[in-house]
Amino acid sequence: MGAEEKGWNPVAAMEEIREVGRGAPEERRKEKEKEKEKDGVPSIPSSTKEIDISLPFAEMKPSIIDLCKDLFRKWSSLDNSCFSIETVSGGITNLLLKVSVKEESGNDVSLTVRLYGPNTDLVIDRKRELQAIPYLSAAGFGAKLLGIFKNGIIQSFINARTLSPSVQLGCVAHGSPPLLCQVMAKTLCTIWNDIFILSIFYISDMSNPKIAAEIAKQLYKFHQVDIPGSREAQLWNDVFKFLEKAAVLQFDDNEKQAKYETISFKEICNEINALKELTDLLNAPVVFAHNDLLSGNLMLNDEEGKLYFIDFEYGSYSYRGYDIANHFNEYAGFDCDYNLYPEKNVQCHFFQNYLRPDRPHEVPDKDLEALYIETNTFRLASHIYWALWALIQAKVSPIDFDYLCYFFLRYNEYKKEKEACFFLAQKYLSGSRV
Repeated sequence: MGAEEKGWNPVAAMEEIREVGRGAPEERRKEKEKEKEKDGVPSIPSSTKEIDISLPFAEMKPSIIDLCKDLFRKWSSLDNSCFSIETVSGGITNLLLKVSVKEESGNDVSLTVRLYGPNTDLVIDRKRELQAIPYLSAAGFGAKLLGIFKNGIIQSFINARTLSPSVQLGCVAHGSPPLLCQVMAKTLCTIWNDIFILSIFYISDMSNPKIAAEIAKQLYKFHQVDIPGSREAQLWNDVFKFLEKAAVLQFDDNEKQAKYETISFKEICNEINALKELTDLLNAPVVFAHNDLLSGNLMLNDEEGKLYFIDFEYGSYSYRGYDIANHFNEYAGFDCDYNLYPEKNVQCHFFQNYLRPDRPHEVPDKDLEALYIETNTFRLASHIYWALWALIQAKVSPIDFDYLCYFFLRYNEYKKEKEACFFLAQKYLSGSRV
């Protein structure tokens, strides 16, 4: 992961993890296919083509069509007019395109092309991602991996919407039906009059109890997926790699450099060591974690009621509580309002559905308490991880976003919550109920 991976070739990497590429000797190809069948993971076509993401979208289209024809030979003779391409989203670390194809049979096929952003190898281990995707896909998670190329992947298209982190204003008259029991609400103001109290509150998809329960149940299943390779938790390895990179940056912009120089990396290192020491005492289970379950990586088909986890770029073996805490931190939404972090009763609703998806109300109190402590200690690790990530992005990302400001936002939130979270964990470890 990081600068040492800049010359990494994803096509060659797929060979290392037993992905079948065209042109392999027939005997070896059949041997690999048999190996994959044992794992329940299909072989994936690959191409050495690279898409120039610096090109304007219109100029990029012919290259995308050529790539599709190269990967999927049944389309090689189709006229370019049979392909239509549109932008799905421009994420922080990749560009998503939807390609629709009119086949000779008259069938319409859609797929997603994901182009890696520049310098993202500094914060994302692409080799680790590619190793995990086929196994996660075989387990029913995310879009199916259909092909790989030098600077991206092609996946099936999911017909669903991303969950909304943005809040919607609503109101309820106290004494009316218990709408507040159905959504997590943040009261903004209370208006007194002769009849009732009116509360204005925030509603989001992720905090909807029904959706939250489904996320929890799916996350439990996700954590059961067995990904080949080392089962060592990577959280602290990744954090220290980020710290090493973040501590030696140099900005051309004088104002940015001045802000950067106010950061004490010795202090951050001490904070990381103290937090790692504390979390080690919790003996949190190690699972294959998503590590980035924000609203944009959760999709819902409203008609079918089907929930999808997508984008496994940051996936790795990590701590159960970290994955859940990171998800809870994302309740803050695009406005980064960490006051929206779920209350204990909302967390327990999630924990019950995670720990016993079939019988959530039968979860023992001691198990709820253990996961509550675990999650709310790793809550701090999530802030440090993304704070350091933001510093690296502030230097290398071409996206017009104030990453330096985001670093201070996340690190200050860490410092704000540290005392309470440490106290809670230490009290629990001492044998006292919390």
